[in-house]
Amino acid sequence: MLKAERHRVILNEVAIHNRILLTDISEVLNVSVDTVRRDVTQLDAEKKLQKVHGGAIALGYVNNTGEHDKVYALNEKGQIAKKALGLLENGNVIIIHGGTTCLELARMIPSNISLTCFTLSLPVAVELCKKPKLEVIMIGGTMAKESQIASGGSAIHDLMNIKVDYSFIGTGYVDVNFGLTEFDYESVQVKRAVVNASKTPVLLTISEKLNSRNRYKTCELNDIAVMITELDPTNEKLREFRDSGIKIY
Repeated sequence: MLKAERHRVILNEVAIHNRILLTDISEVLNVSVDTVRRDVTQLDAEKKLQKVHGGAIALGYVNNTGEHDKVYALNEKGQIAKKALGLLENGNVIIIHGGTTCLELARMIPSNISLTCFTLSLPVAVELCKKPKLEVIMIGGTMAKESQIASGGSAIHDLMNIKVDYSFIGTGYVDVNFGLTEFDYESVQVKRAVVNASKTPVLLTISEKLNSRNRYKTCELNDIAVMITELDPTNEKLREFRDSGIKIY
């Protein structure tokens, strides 16, 4: 495979999943990890992604600022956020986990709705604090430098002691048979706790992540009550998910 084609694949994988491992991409491309490392180093120098230990992250995910000129599929993520707003009512208690789609949801919450909002994401908390009728509660823990999302035992312990109406999470990978998965084990533990802390867990995901999977399981698909994508719920790409019994918005 030519270098230009490898770069295209790497940038596409980073854009869709926000973060990638060199070992995973080497398997996809069928080249050595050293080759992928050199490719990622070049793409980092060209400011097309950011190289991190063992992998790379999308520029729109760096510090999770969600700069609009860098966020992949921003229009689709905005559509997902608008659909998610339809679930909310005055007085709800919710969790918004983190990531670019969750950040769009935080931005779009109307200023006239009253909610209690837990979050593990510093950027999400900042957006929520701009809304006068929201009570914002930050769940603390070890803060990831890139995503600015709290993790670790402290965050999980706090989540075990609450039960909210809705939790909103994203995922790196989702598959009908394998459920929600990630390549980061610690991230999986926190997301699992977010799901368990909610009466109605809601997955926010762009359709390009459908039918993909990675190493560590967050939860089974049927642990999620609602899945929201940018697609019309009747879209053929969602047929297997509809057949599984999950609500599709």
